[in-house]
Amino acid sequence: MSSDTFCQRLGIRYPIIQAPMAGVSTPALAAAVSEAGGLGSLGLGASGVEKAREQIRTTRELTTGPINVNFFCHRPARRDAEREAAWLKHLAPWFAEFEARPPTELREIYQSLVGHDAMLEMLLEERPAVVSFHFGLPGRPAVQQLREAGCLTLACVTTLDEAERADDEGVDALVAQGVEAGGHRGVFEPEQDDGIGTLALVRMLVARIRLPVIAAGGIMDGAGIAAALRLGASAAQLGTAFILCPESAADAAYRQRLKSEAAHRTGITAAISGRPARGLVNRLHEVPAGLEPADYPLAYDAAKALHAAASAVGNHDFAPHWAGQGAPLAREFSAASLMWKLVEEWESAGQ
Repeated sequence: MSSDTFCQRLGIRYPIIQAPMAGVSTPALAAAVSEAGGLGSLGLGASGVEKAREQIRTTRELTTGPINVNFFCHRPARRDAEREAAWLKHLAPWFAEFEARPPTELREIYQSLVGHDAMLEMLLEERPAVVSFHFGLPGRPAVQQLREAGCLTLACVTTLDEAERADDEGVDALVAQGVEAGGHRGVFEPEQDDGIGTLALVRMLVARIRLPVIAAGGIMDGAGIAAALRLGASAAQLGTAFILCPESAADAAYRQRLKSEAAHRTGITAAISGRPARGLVNRLHEVPAGLEPADYPLAYDAAKALHAAASAVGNHDFAPHWAGQGAPLAREFSAASLMWKLVEEWESAGQ
């Protein structure tokens, strides 16, 4: 599908999507992007039903444009008392640095959209323009209900197999997430990651799948958008590019690291959340050989507690500063100004 046709289907002027980025995206950011002609997004995977509803309604008060709301579709955590105890023992010396103790037990802090009837009902009531899925799919019945409610559905995929599964379940478009992308890998099974780059993945999906493909991963400017579209993508999704916008929820430490030499070193680790994710390398990234983190999102419960203990005394060595490989290209603009710049660069690159 051409970018023009896809934009018309989404109700946007430009083939630019701001990535959802749970914990970083805000109603102000999503609204500013949508007002500027792109598709603004909210990362709601960490939100309860009423918080998610509030975020959607707040964004709607700021823009009449379409918005994308994103949810996690992860499997239930695989509980293993021995594995969890070993992980907490590994973290204990770091907690001790800040005169704190690790949790005595780990909680499953995020609920999957899979089987979450209350969240699905909220979405069917609110009817956001776009609903997108990460870590998997919510099931064919849920996809069908959302589509019947008028929501366009997107699924993040990292392989051809995942794309075919998403197609079978009836989603409207695919977000092709390359290994360059910041944040959590969208792999359906965290133990299986082929690590395919954005451009190769886009070409593979365009050649084999009938659905529109959205390129995601390592795209930071208009030239990158133009390149993705030339390879057959219908749109480009940018995340790290929007972190320095004043409308994002990134804190001062996150912004400072992204503007520093630290931006040149990103890495993928499962040690922070229990699922592989790319971010600015910190002390949590390296795991002793043979030690397996607790499952997702149990490990995240521990990592958040450690970060809280450290940040309370001004230490940000354990902060989950998610960022893609294009991080050194991040620019500090308002969301509207960044959108204007991206469009200008894209048009200069020949669309």
